[in-house]
Amino acid sequence: MTRPSIEANSRIAMRIRASDKATIMRAVALEQTNLTEFMLRTALREAQAVIDNDEQVKLTRRDSLAVLDLLKKPPHPNAKLKKAARGLPAVDCSPIHDRRNGGVNYVN
Repeated sequence: MTRPSIEANSRIAMRIRASDKATIMRAVALEQTNLTEFMLRTALREAQAVIDNDEQVKLTRRDSLAVLDLLKKPPHPNAKLKKAARGLPAVDCSPIHDRRNGGVNYVN
């Protein structure tokens, strides 16, 4: 994923049609805020929606059921998977007692 460069300057400039600015200013007045706060809040909400949409995997009902079935009954590992697993570092999954929340956590 490419990311635009972020400069030290915190300003954003844009050119918009007068009619678009009038619409935005009407919304600013209705929200009883200022242009900067309105533009920032709106742009951040939309940016987060774009990011969330990109990071989510959407499955059909059939695919969701297939994933759930694989989680319930995983296939036996083949030789290639076993070989790959041997190359991974060991992980300590022994329980530890966590006094902060009174529960048991696992070291990973």
